[in-house]
Amino acid sequence: MSQDEQNNVTQASKQGRPVLVAVDFSPDAEAALVWACRYAERAKAPIQALHVVHDPGEAPGYYKRDREDVLRPLSDVAAEMMSKFLERVAQENPRLKKAEAVEPILITGIPETRILEIAKSNDARIIVMGSRGRTGLPHLLMGSKAERVVQLSPIPVTIVKANTDDEE
Repeated sequence: MSQDEQNNVTQASKQGRPVLVAVDFSPDAEAALVWACRYAERAKAPIQALHVVHDPGEAPGYYKRDREDVLRPLSDVAAEMMSKFLERVAQENPRLKKAEAVEPILITGIPETRILEIAKSNDARIIVMGSRGRTGLPHLLMGSKAERVVQLSPIPVTIVKANTDDEE
């Protein structure tokens, strides 16, 4: 773990057991963050939004980069996306006090393992994730990060879906 990653981990653990929200900037991740903010307000817990920057070879096209972003490191693009994502969620949900106090964490690696690692090192009270809820062939081909986290996590995991009518 790099020094920056260690700083992110130790900063939150000083505030108490955080609510850890794994985000991928999707509508489901947005719904998960809103749910987690409400939970964190009631629990009087700090809240962290974790995004795992991963190899584009594993998920090509995952990061929508502009032409000028092509030469920028993925971590820089992801940091900018995280900032915009958190800002948008806070603006669209002005009644959520915790939405403006979300601590962003960016880390590299394989999402499932890094989510569990950060949850353990930060002594998270719960992991919250969004999930598309694919079934059939899409599920078999793509698997489910959320499902693997649920299977492997020693702490509670809550899966949240966005309310959408579109079928993908």
